[in-house]
Amino acid sequence: MIHFVGAGSGAEDLITLRGAKHLAEADVVIYAGSLVNPALLKNCRADCEIHDSASMTLEEVLEVMDRAEAAGKTTVRLHTGDPSIYGAIREQMDALQERGYEYDVTPGVSSFCGAAAALRAEYTLPNVSQTVIITRAEGRTPVPEGEQLKKLASHGSTMVLFLSSSLLEKAQQDLMDGGYSPDTPAAIVYKATWPDEKVFRCTVSTLAQTARENNVTKTALITVGGFLGSAYDRSLLYDPGFSHGCREASR
Repeated sequence: MIHFVGAGSGAEDLITLRGAKHLAEADVVIYAGSLVNPALLKNCRADCEIHDSASMTLEEVLEVMDRAEAAGKTTVRLHTGDPSIYGAIREQMDALQERGYEYDVTPGVSSFCGAAAALRAEYTLPNVSQTVIITRAEGRTPVPEGEQLKKLASHGSTMVLFLSSSLLEKAQQDLMDGGYSPDTPAAIVYKATWPDEKVFRCTVSTLAQTARENNVTKTALITVGGFLGSAYDRSLLYDPGFSHGCREASR
């Protein structure tokens, strides 16, 4: 059996109970060493076979899984955050499907959730933004033409950029060209929920400068939008004048 497990956003106690259980029971663990907090490996047994996939190819990862399956062992593939977001798990699952191996997926706390917690912010505020776009700037890895930052920015919604902290000169220009005003609130969250977490608040037009001044080149999320401002409408859900299935309006 192979378990894909979301390690959470960084803090070792943000892995799910199910994920921790899988780690504790695993015979083999393959973890994304460049991103996963190594403190999580304390959950593993002393005799667990551990592989850091940071320098491995897909083929090498699959070779480890093949050997474990042949020996009747249980494997945990430990991915950062939630494996469904930039986790490169589809190609692994397809390969396991072809081999006839059993596998499942345990979700994790994504770093975009950790970033909101660090910012003490809510991404979806009434009359500000009801949509969150999770995307990345285009670098060596291309994005579909319809998902280029300039086009996505035209919606004016909340935006969270993964894997983009080294591409901010062009990214900030694309965001402004697409429709965000230069003074739109923005923030860089470095290593959300890790012990050395840092938050840098700025505007869209000062994203690159803020990253340079604080030596941020990787392991950071970029957040953009009015949700970082102070203006919003009160939620109708808890408004005494609003009726819903669980409560009648009091006035």
